[in-house]
Amino acid sequence: MTDEPTRRRPTLDEVAERAGVSRTAASRVLNNAPNVSRGKRDAVLRAIKELGYVRNPTARALATRQAGAVALIISGEDPAVLADPFYGQVIAGASTALEETDLHLVLCLATSARGQTRVEQLLQTRAVDGVMLMSLRGDDPLTCLALEAGVPAVFGGKPLHGQVPYYVDVDNVRGARQATDHLISLGRTRIATITGLLDTDVGLARRRGYQEALTLAGLPFRAEEAGDFTERSGMAAMEALLAHHPDLDAVFAANDNMAAGALRVLHRAGRTVPARTAVVGFDGLTVSEFTEPPLTTVHQPIRDIGREMTRMLLSLIAGEKPSPLILPTTLIRRESA
Repeated sequence: MTDEPTRRRPTLDEVAERAGVSRTAASRVLNNAPNVSRGKRDAVLRAIKELGYVRNPTARALATRQAGAVALIISGEDPAVLADPFYGQVIAGASTALEETDLHLVLCLATSARGQTRVEQLLQTRAVDGVMLMSLRGDDPLTCLALEAGVPAVFGGKPLHGQVPYYVDVDNVRGARQATDHLISLGRTRIATITGLLDTDVGLARRRGYQEALTLAGLPFRAEEAGDFTERSGMAAMEALLAHHPDLDAVFAANDNMAAGALRVLHRAGRTVPARTAVVGFDGLTVSEFTEPPLTTVHQPIRDIGREMTRMLLSLIAGEKPSPLILPTTLIRRESA
């Protein structure tokens, strides 16, 4: 008994022959190119279905000089960053935008020198058609690498240093002002903040919004502790604030994870929320709904960040020149303030 022979994959020439068109016309239909008549397009699509034709990705890459993928590059020191639901929402938004294309999403973590070297090789060999970069800190070399590689690049948030032409961000300064103004409207006058990383634009922007709100309200009290956007750092910062400023009556934390950590410490210290200490976060993550008490927070459209970054990148790949985009924020009032 002999094994059944493997069924040969139909070729593009066979598709063209079945459709009664030239190979060039069939290829243009496959690549969704313009200037193909409706009749030829329908004939090719019908032939593809009848023959069960599937494009060879390697051949496509050689023919079009496209890799068939875009990369989301997250810079950071901890691989556990992907456990943060923030990045899960970004990835979901990016994936939604790519559903309209035949491009794949490649995830890269530049969490070490080796990780950055791999990203550099990715850019230099043009193994992807474009890149999206997030969580850049200070003088992160990835900024220059991306800009110098000549690969279409979109940034999630502005890097702290240097000018980049294409980015998607949220109005962090305004959002932080919204949070602090809300606390001021409740009659709070000794408002502290737990900042994010101060070698990032987002960390500095949210601290600036907090400071501007206090200045405009004529409130001289200033108290801050730096965190790194994790719940653990929020706990440590809240402990330090209570030790040095036991009379504070409100806290603005620069993200929901740190706010959740602050609430844990306040509860453990016997300080009722919001009666004695009101708390506001930033992000609008699911965790904010299930803290005790539920967290007042500044909602940013996280999934839209991923989706709009991807759309901007697709526009760049297509040869267009999109404008940078700043997304709005919204205050969500709950029991913590």
